[in-house]
Parts: sequence; C-alpha cells; structure tokens
Amino acid sequence: MTDSTESRRPRASATAKRQRLAAATARVLHEQGVERTTIADIARAADVPAGNVYYYFKTKDELVEAALEEHTAHLNALTDRLDRLPDPRERLKGLITEWVAQRESTARYGCPTGTLATEIDKREGGLDAAAGRVIRQLLDWVEQQYRLLDAPDPAGRALALVGAYQGMSLLSNALRDPEIMTREGARLLRELDAPS
Repeated sequence: MTDSTESRRPRASATAKRQRLAAATARVLHEQGVERTTIADIARAADVPAGNVYYYFKTKDELVEAALEEHTAHLNALTDRLDRLPDPRERLKGLITEWVAQRESTARYGCPTGTLATEIDKREGGLDAAAGRVIRQLLDWVEQQYRLLDAPDPAGRALALVGAYQGMSLLSNALRDPEIMTREGARLLRELDAPS
C-alpha cells in the first residue's frame, strides 16, 4: 500500500509547520530568553495561531528542545559547508569568519547556543545536557581539524578556540560592541596563521 498524494500533503504541511515553529522558537529564545518568552511570542513569530503551538509542542521544555535541535541543524549545515574546504586550517578560518559575520546579532543577544545553555542550566529538567551536546559537537569538530593539522594538544586547542569565541561573544554582548567580535576574530585568524 502506498500513500496517495493527498495523504502525504497534510503530513508535509504539518512537518513544515513544526519546522517553522522550531525555527521561530530558536530565534525568539535567542532574542528574549526562555523565561521571558511566551507561547504567544513563538506563535506570532511563526505566524500560526497560538493554539497550534500546543499541537506540536506540549510544554515549554519541548520548545526549548526544538530550539536546541535547530542549533544542532545550523551547526551541522555550517560544518558540512566548511568540510568542503580542502584544508583544515581554512575550515577553522571559515568558522571564525562565520562567527564574526554574526557580530551584530551577537552584540545584541549573545551566542545563540551559549546563552541558551547558560539560561537552561538554571532550570530544572535536564535540558542543560542537551545544550552541552551541541557545544560538545562543535568542540569535537574543531578538535578534528586540529588533529588533521597534526597540531599538538588538539583537544586543548579546540577548547581554547571555542572558549575564545564564547568569551568574545559574552563581552561583545555585555558591552554591546560588535567590533569586539571583529578584533578578536582577526586575532584568532592571525594565531591560526602563526607557525606552531
């Protein structure tokens, strides 16, 4: 038995609506934070009736999980794109360039994953582990690039690079100064070009 076109269309529409809600959730949580965000805010951002949100997500924690899935999907798309570059050093430079390109948003709202991880760490429910997995995935990818470069202590270098990003994101946000991202990004690029 096969699905008819008519029976597939509602499922595709439901999947698209759920995806739209997840993307809106990630964006609104980044801009407003978990505690300040309401279901109505998310529904408005996704352009769906508020009651529809509950059809796809029963609790606010499920919405936070959906936002973390969005962050994972964004990270996967970014690293897949960077993996097409032939050289691991160029991949790392591409990552830094991507971070700097987001400087205006970062200055206003902070790092999307980092700020969410910090906020949900203070809540009950175990979502902090899910946020940690997204950050761990980034660390592992960066470490792999350093391994491919035969750099000494690739895990330590990965931690330093991702930590530098989190630090420059925090300072850029706290001081509302996107140029911190520009200056620190340029410094990180110079360090990558320096002989080991």
